[in-house]
Amino acid sequence: MSGWHDEINEIREAAALKYDEQNDKAPKIVASGKGFWADSIVKIARESGVQIVKDPGLSAALLKLSVGDEIPEQLYKAVAQILVFVYGLK
Repeated sequence: MSGWHDEINEIREAAALKYDEQNDKAPKIVASGKGFWADSIVKIARESGVQIVKDPGLSAALLKLSVGDEIPEQLYKAVAQILVFVYGLK
C-alpha cells in the first residue's frame, strides 16, 4: 500500500494539544496514545483538517503527561516552535 495508510502506520505515538490564550497558562494535552490510539488521533486530526507535526522526541515527552495537563515549562520552547509553524500555515 502507499500514500495515506503508509504514512499513518508510521506514527505509533501521538499527542494532541489545545491552547486557549484567554483561559490557559500553557497548551494542554487533549488526547494522547500509542499504537491504535495514536492512529485514531492522527486519523481524526486529518479528517478535521488539523495540522500534524512529526516530532518523536516531543511526542515521547508529551505522552508522559495526562489528558488535561498543561505542558511543563521545559517543553514551552519546543511546543512554541511547532505552534509558530502551524499558525504560519493557516
